[in-house]
Amino acid sequence: MKITVSGKQMTVRPSLKELTEKKLAKFDRFFGDDAEAFVVYSCRHDLQYIEITIDYNGTFFRSEEGAESFQNAIDEAIESLERQIRKNKTRLEKRLRTGAFDTVLPDDADEEEGEFQIRTKSFPIKPMSVEEAILQMELLGHQFFVFRDAETNEPCVVYRRKAGDYGLIIAE
Repeated sequence: MKITVSGKQMTVRPSLKELTEKKLAKFDRFFGDDAEAFVVYSCRHDLQYIEITIDYNGTFFRSEEGAESFQNAIDEAIESLERQIRKNKTRLEKRLRTGAFDTVLPDDADEEEGEFQIRTKSFPIKPMSVEEAILQMELLGHQFFVFRDAETNEPCVVYRRKAGDYGLIIAE
């Protein structure tokens, strides 16, 4: 697995980078050599945060945790990723095929417009079923996910409702 470690408004110590690589090595048994892990360290609100995103054949696994120390935060993030993999292992084997999704390459460009700051992302949208879109949304830990319906080829959005179930928005 290729690992990229960076710090947001901070410099990551070499010892922390080594610890990160050592902890993420346990995921080599789940993913092939073409997997990529992106790790971002930051400090906010008197807590140490780590954000780990693993991209394997276009499927994303993501965890963001905060703790009193980076060591505790990385342990919590690793546990969270393991839970995601265990929870979705059967669904991933059944529903996803190799290369089902193109790699998402976010274009993070901050633009200022009046008093608002707008963060723009663009990514290719591949056709998929509603169930695959919900799974991808859950793996990313997002509240919504934009996709193209495999049957109608129309843009759609799935989202998590406050009641815990899911909603689907279909474009007309």
